[in-house]
Amino acid sequence: MRMMYCNACGKKLKMQHDVLLEDAFEAKKQWGQTAEYKEYEEKTKNQSSETQKTAWKNLMLIFVEFGKIKNKEPGSKEVQLLVKNLQDYISEHFYQCSNEILNGLGKMYASGAEFTENIDKAAGAGTAAFVAEAIEIYTAR
Repeated sequence: MRMMYCNACGKKLKMQHDVLLEDAFEAKKQWGQTAEYKEYEEKTKNQSSETQKTAWKNLMLIFVEFGKIKNKEPGSKEVQLLVKNLQDYISEHFYQCSNEILNGLGKMYASGAEFTENIDKAAGAGTAAFVAEAIEIYTAR
């Protein structure tokens, strides 16, 4: 198992090196036929595997930031700003992340499947559910 560390605080992220690739495989299985997934493939087709790994790793670091503030109200300004940062990051590095898509991602994060496990491993138990609740509030506005 290869450990990853948070660039901001140096905290050891308790996840295997291949977890991010497993999440990518799961995403392709679910959304491979969508326009958004095709956009993701187009954006990443000329990227090195290291660049792609960095993008996924940095995405997980956003969840680490959520884990640090999960004691706050999910509708608070600070949490909602982090949801916007998550949405913007996904749009910049993967595919255009509309509120509708973000809402679907939130539901997936808290579904109890691998995404939930991976987020909670990286950012602490309960983080995936917290992010899902914050996304639900954000997309309802």
